[in-house]
Amino acid sequence: MKILGIGNAIVDVICKVNEKFISENNLTKGTMKLIFDESEFQILLSNLKIEKTISGGSVANSIVGLSQLGNEVGFIGKISDDDLGNKYEEGLKKENVKYFYTKKKEKLPTGTCLILVTPDSERTMCTFLGTAGQINENDINLDAVNKSELIFLEGYLWDEGSPQKAFEKAILNSKKVAMSLSDKFCVERHKSHFLYLVKNKLDITFANEEEIMSLINTKDFDEVIKFAKEIKKHLIITRGEKGAISIMNNKIAEIGAKKNLKIVDLTGAGDLFAAGYLHSYIKNHPLEKCLEKGTEMSTKVIQQIGARF
Repeated sequence: MKILGIGNAIVDVICKVNEKFISENNLTKGTMKLIFDESEFQILLSNLKIEKTISGGSVANSIVGLSQLGNEVGFIGKISDDDLGNKYEEGLKKENVKYFYTKKKEKLPTGTCLILVTPDSERTMCTFLGTAGQINENDINLDAVNKSELIFLEGYLWDEGSPQKAFEKAILNSKKVAMSLSDKFCVERHKSHFLYLVKNKLDITFANEEEIMSLINTKDFDEVIKFAKEIKKHLIITRGEKGAISIMNNKIAEIGAKKNLKIVDLTGAGDLFAAGYLHSYIKNHPLEKCLEKGTEMSTKVIQQIGARF
């Protein structure tokens, strides 16, 4: 198997909202808020019109993108034996993703992410992790990890306790590790741990400009390039309208963003960028080609609703 994703198994519920809804519910536009109270989540959802429901989760979106590009891929993520859990599993199997998880009835329901899309196409997320956040080392299928050329993790999944042990077990038994930093708030919650992972455990790190600058406490992007060269790892940074940059050892490749696009929804832009990039990377294409494929995939996904084609 080429790539095994390990991440939050989340059902995405996409709704269009106005700016007022974001401010009235004390949300920060463009970020992800974790909701720990299921009833609070249900109240929020009850005031909205659902546009689309899709099996989601950041790394799962990337894995589906890789499958659609013809790669043999798999995914590990915790779900419950409930209606959303069944839909989630069906969604992956339909996309030819091998699902290395046997569901059972859990105390918490399958995780759900409310994706609120404002008129400017920005997405703000409210996530009730449910059982997805309870992943532990026993949920990691070692046979699947060992048989994969690369494992792909998401920062969203990292948390102290059981998820951390699951992470460590996967990393310890893998041939090569890639991870997405996921979200600026996620980076700020786990900064020292993420910095340790990026420097010492990860072969490849995906981040956007805001996330990586937060991680190393800088406002100067030249410091990011200096940091990447110093740690001698492979860093890929998306920069919005400035395009994207890939740094590996002393080699730097850049690509500009596509212009004059009809942007509908930014959900999944980073996930599909990672899918395109990794697709070319595992074929040993040069960094420039990897960036081109990542940009092609992210450009395509932002011109539609949702993070899956």
